[in-house]
Amino acid sequence: MDHLNFYKLKEQPFSNSNDNRYFYSNMQHADALVRLRYAIDSMKGLAVVVGGIGTGKTTLARRILDELDEDKYEAALLVVLHSTVTADWFLKKIAIQLGVENVAENKLDILGQLYKRLIHINESGLKAVVLIDEAQMLQSREIMEEFRGLLNMEMSQGKLLTLILFGLPDLDNILALDEPLKQRIAIKYKLKEFDLNSTQEYIKHRLRVAGCEEEIFTTEAIFSIHSYSKGNPRLINTICDNAILEGFLISQHPIGKDIIYSVSNNLDLTLDQ
Repeated sequence: MDHLNFYKLKEQPFSNSNDNRYFYSNMQHADALVRLRYAIDSMKGLAVVVGGIGTGKTTLARRILDELDEDKYEAALLVVLHSTVTADWFLKKIAIQLGVENVAENKLDILGQLYKRLIHINESGLKAVVLIDEAQMLQSREIMEEFRGLLNMEMSQGKLLTLILFGLPDLDNILALDEPLKQRIAIKYKLKEFDLNSTQEYIKHRLRVAGCEEEIFTTEAIFSIHSYSKGNPRLINTICDNAILEGFLISQHPIGKDIIYSVSNNLDLTLDQ
């Protein structure tokens, strides 16, 4: 594409699709990964990651899944797409993802199959992990109670299954539907927006992965990107993606803050007063 050639880019650097090559391991993401690995390896049972829209929860979930060696972990990632899922459907989905064959239709039978499968996984020297993205969509007390039931499956070393829930801050209210479950949270981490320095390093990192070693944004432009995005990674991507196209159309290199102002306003983004 002409705009990529103009800025000496081999590919789109600011796509919001999940691509582990673009994972930016800043301090908080590195910290979150260490804590989640601790929860998994110590068989703690339940870990929770919350953050606002676009703060990198899905990116983090896919990153940790990618890091879990198949020789050591039986791991799966479930993404909740709507809020109407039932406890029976969800238990069946977990069973399938963990390798249960000929999954039963009855909930009690499914739980029995899951227990046998988890015992087998444990005896094989593996740790069972299920990551659940968009967990705030599970707006059901019954599902929370089933989670608690799964966490009751344990051996002397710890829980047979580790659940890691990723969701918006509303997830706190969902977990509160079952207070005993909420009390079982072993690890909790809150993702925050980037500060100015992290925003700058994040932009540089994505440009490097896309094959560009140049500074294509001025210092003032990066400051404006941070101000309009408020450090939200998804918004940083959207602003930068639009700015690269706009910069190409008017042949501006490097991209200045005037373009950031223009595209941010077109996106209806505002500065804090």
